[in-house]
Amino acid sequence: MRAIRLPEDSGLFSTLRAGDEVLLSGVLFGARDQAHSRLADLVAGGKPLPVQLRGQTVYYVGPTPAPPGRPIGSCGPTTATRMDPFTPALLKAGLVGMVGKGKRSKAVVAAMREAGAVYFYAFGGCGALYAERVRSSAIVAFEDLGPEAIYRLEVEDFPVVVAIDSTGEGLPAFLAST
Repeated sequence: MRAIRLPEDSGLFSTLRAGDEVLLSGVLFGARDQAHSRLADLVAGGKPLPVQLRGQTVYYVGPTPAPPGRPIGSCGPTTATRMDPFTPALLKAGLVGMVGKGKRSKAVVAAMREAGAVYFYAFGGCGALYAERVRSSAIVAFEDLGPEAIYRLEVEDFPVVVAIDSTGEGLPAFLAST
């Protein structure tokens, strides 16, 4: 199992291969559909982004409210396909890693290959486990979106598998036919 520190070690993404087991530690930005749509609109309009995407990794998540004494509630992965319409623009803006569940389109895989980006699979149904790996959580943009806002998550030993690597090679379950 490989340990990766984010964002410092994102340059190591090119050494990862589909199927590699990885423990992520450091900063993940949590965001879902609505936040991705807004970010893509800002990129398309040449406007500044509320968070720096260059060299960063985003976790497709909409966490539940934090219980007393915890930084976050359950935070299982969201289906990545819903972010596919926005992903190529965000990759061009410097995003290098994505964490979610489910397949990615051929267009996203091509954009990943061009950007040298990686798609990590987070295990569905493990929201409570992932919440235990979050050390801090704060909304950093689009607060009006509630759980779909952009969160800055500090994680430690967050378990994922490389579903699609930076060369575009992937585990068959994560590669869409279209």
